[in-house]
Amino acid sequence: MVEWTEFERATIQDIFSKMDYESVGHNALARCLVVYPWTQRYFGNFGNLYNAAAIMGNPLVAAHGTTVLHGLDKAVKNMDNIKAAYAELSVLHSEKLHVDPDNFRLLGDCLTIVVAAKLGSGFTADVQAAFQKFLAVVISALTKQYH
Repeated sequence: MVEWTEFERATIQDIFSKMDYESVGHNALARCLVVYPWTQRYFGNFGNLYNAAAIMGNPLVAAHGTTVLHGLDKAVKNMDNIKAAYAELSVLHSEKLHVDPDNFRLLGDCLTIVVAAKLGSGFTADVQAAFQKFLAVVISALTKQYH
């Protein structure tokens, strides 16, 4: 069980209440696919992913990025039991999709960069610590099935 401070809870709620899901989700997933091109192997049906411009302009990347980001809403709403909230997604990603569990961390890093750019000076060290703790708990829940 993860212990959350009131500051951490409030910070996560605040970040997601101001989130532009379409923009942030698209940019985070696109960044992951560009920076870590081996992650593209899971998106063979997305069409042209040959270069950064193609990835950024791909509507399927944009749509899936938004879906992934909306998937984090489940964690925001279930901060006291994220592992249980993500049990089905963990099984899906491990047993059906066979996603390399390290890819969750890579996407989380890309999401942190995009959120930091959006928040600017508001993304203080304390805010970053709360956000990265949240992502670490989500990633742990998603990779639970792999163990």
